[in-house]
Amino acid sequence: MGSVSDVQLPISSSRLGVRGRKIYEGKWKILYETQDPALLIQRFKDTPMLGAGRPRAKLPRRGAMKNQISAAVFRLLQKNGIPTHFVEVVGERDMLVRRLEMIRLEVVLRNIAAGSLAKRLGMEVGTTLPAPVLEFYYKSDALGDPLLNEYHVRALGLASSEELRAIRETTFRANGVLLPFFAEREILLADFKLEFGRQKGALLVGDELTPDGCRFWDRTTRENLGKDRARRSLAREATAYQEIFRRVCT
Repeated sequence: MGSVSDVQLPISSSRLGVRGRKIYEGKWKILYETQDPALLIQRFKDTPMLGAGRPRAKLPRRGAMKNQISAAVFRLLQKNGIPTHFVEVVGERDMLVRRLEMIRLEVVLRNIAAGSLAKRLGMEVGTTLPAPVLEFYYKSDALGDPLLNEYHVRALGLASSEELRAIRETTFRANGVLLPFFAEREILLADFKLEFGRQKGALLVGDELTPDGCRFWDRTTRENLGKDRARRSLAREATAYQEIFRRVCT
């Protein structure tokens, strides 16, 4: 365990898009079983749930845009030799994915100082970092997703040293793929979040890659197009999503 290598599964077309029992519901998505125990349907929500079951205001077609944006980025990563759980888009808000044993880590790669990094280190927001900074966060709503170092990760039994090495290497490789992709679309990738899961002895990128987990800025104006803007108002969130969707998917 620890190497990040491609995993190819035989896919039967008769199983695509057939949703079975719901096995998980989180803030942004729902997972359903399929007839194949190795495959799931991942459905993106228009209205995510926040803390204490509080629904966020509905953004029309958010789920559909999340689905298409994630699919485009997953395809890009896979084309460049970075395996993900993505198999195929099977509905407006649904994608077929490989079933993973998820590691309870959020892996954040930062290219530009913003958000909590700028606050913690007293850096001016927008400062280009001399080298990308990688951070680990513990996926625990009860604890507020605290920042971890590698010693914490091992103490908690979340991942082995070999897995952490593979996760670091893959995250930096992904950054090398994503930076020019977004730059061609006049987008600065200030930072982004990856999550990883295990399947048959390999690590794959899972979850999603959308404006809810990435900090996107317009390359010329440096206007926020990602999660910072989304936190301010529904109208601005809608504009941000539509703009990222337009640049990435059309």
